[in-house]
Order: sequence, then structure tokens, then C-alpha cells
Amino acid sequence: MTALRWGILATGGIAHSFVSDLRVAGRDVVAVASRTQDRADAFAAEFGIPRAHGSWADLAADPDVDIVYIATPHPQHIEPALLMIDAGKHVLIEKAFTVNAAEAAQIGDAAAAKGVLAMEAMWTRYLPHMIRIREILAAGTLGEVRSLTADHTQAITADPAHRLNALELGGGALLDLGIYPISFTWDVFGRPERILAAARMMDTGADEELATIFTYPGGQIATTFSSSRTKGRNIATILGTEARIEIAGVWYARTSFQVIANDGTVLERYESDYDGTGLYFEALAAERLVAAGEFGGDILTIDETVAIMACLDEIRSQIGLVYPGESTD
Repeated sequence: MTALRWGILATGGIAHSFVSDLRVAGRDVVAVASRTQDRADAFAAEFGIPRAHGSWADLAADPDVDIVYIATPHPQHIEPALLMIDAGKHVLIEKAFTVNAAEAAQIGDAAAAKGVLAMEAMWTRYLPHMIRIREILAAGTLGEVRSLTADHTQAITADPAHRLNALELGGGALLDLGIYPISFTWDVFGRPERILAAARMMDTGADEELATIFTYPGGQIATTFSSSRTKGRNIATILGTEARIEIAGVWYARTSFQVIANDGTVLERYESDYDGTGLYFEALAAERLVAAGEFGGDILTIDETVAIMACLDEIRSQIGLVYPGESTD
């Protein structure tokens, strides 16, 4: 199998972007589902999708759907994910994967038991410039890699009803914005040995600014900063003993980077060049994994996704961020 038939669950902004990118990549989108038939019909008409379902259950029962992209808010990931997995469908779940590690592990266990792929849609992991950066690091070009710094800052509305500010929708900078640089630190250094976090909280109880420091058994240090109230350059840097990588803004999207030796010599310049936003790279990766029967993943395994969610749980514990229904014990 070299291509899968995609179903789309939810019809918000990220679903629009994802389907637009699937069209760029020539992938087959056969169905969309929403909790209301009207929204599903409108989305299907916009993108020329053959079938529109007015419930998640109808999408799960659709025999022509192989894989489902889940684009609901974070707290609404686990229910449809388990529903689709139980129906034997692969799932690509928008980041953050869930609201906590327990939910992530539940999805991973269900997918393993059913023999299907459950993959986090952490799209930056699959972008061409990130693949090239991994090659440079593996080649030892930077010498001993000592540190990393990355940020993700956006000036977003302070409206307490906005999804990013509402606790009941998984609001806060951490799950929507912080997941990008934090996942990047895991990509480069793996699991941190120590986690330190500080945050500014908004009146709704969600975090609006978040800083983290991660340290590792080898002595490496990674720092991240995320904000939903202030917009910065959104750059990232990896420092080694022989050279550094400077990723231009916006580092987690289509961008450029330079590899610069300690004496200032530019060893490599890289410029991203592809059509679309780049969301389709994660979809192509999912199709490749399914074709190979590698349902645990590779660039971002389900085990690493669960571990990253546990890291986010620790950060939330330190800053006092609790979502409705969670225990504070």
C-alpha cells in the first residue's frame, strides 16, 4: 500500500490547513465528520470531499476510510481516537497528542492491541530542514553538542472564551505553543534528567507565558520560552563545541538555517523549498509507516509521544496548571 484513504475528524482551522496540504500532495480525502451535519456538509463542499458525516461514529463505520486525522481540541482527542482505533482505523492525532500522559498511554495501548498506527501530528519533526539538521548532528559537524534554545511566541487574543485561554478546551501556551520547542529538545537530546519550569498565569487559570530549562545526564542544557501574549522572532539555535546551527524565524515552519563554525565560516546554508504549508510531510510519513507495518512510529514513536506528555505533566505540576476533571493530589 502506498496511499491511504483519509477521513477528517473536525472542521476547524487546522483541519482546513491539513486538507489543503493533502490536496497539494495529491492524497485521497474521502470523508469528513463533525458533530453537526451542517458543518460537515460545508467542509465537504469546500474541499470536494465525497462523504460528510454528522457524527464521529458514522466516520468510524465508514468502510472506505483507512486513516483518520483528528483535529479537535486536546481534551477531545482521546474519545474519537479510541473510537477510530476500535474500528480498525489508523489515527494521526493533532498535537498536543492528549492533555496528559495517562490518556496518551491509553491510546498507544489501544492502537498496539488493534495493530494500527497511532501517531502524533507533530508536523515539524517531518519537515525537510529538520531532517537535514538531524543528519548534520549525526555527522558530528557541530562537535560535542552542548545546548539548544528555542521559542514559540504569538500575540493572541486575551478573550477568556478563546480556545487558547479556556481551561476546559486545554487552553494555555504549553499545549498549543510550548509543545513545539519542547518536542524539539526531545528530538535533539532525548529525555531530560531534570525539568525546571516557570509561568505567568492568566485569570482563567491557563498559562500565558512559559519558560523551561532542561538538563541531561551528559550535561547538556536546553531552554525554551513560549507565550500567547507577546510575539518574538521565533528562532532556534543549537550550539556545539566546533560549530552552531542557527535556524531563522519561523524555525518550526518553512525556513532557512546556517551551520556556522566557531571562526565564523559558514559551513552550510539551507533554504526550505516546497509547495504548501508542509503539513503533508507528516501525512506522507504516516502512509509510509502503515505501508511498512511500523505501527510504533520512527521519527516520533508513540513511546516518545507518551514520554513527552509525561514531561508536560511535570511542567504543569510545577506551574500549577490543572485541567477540569484532573486530580490535584
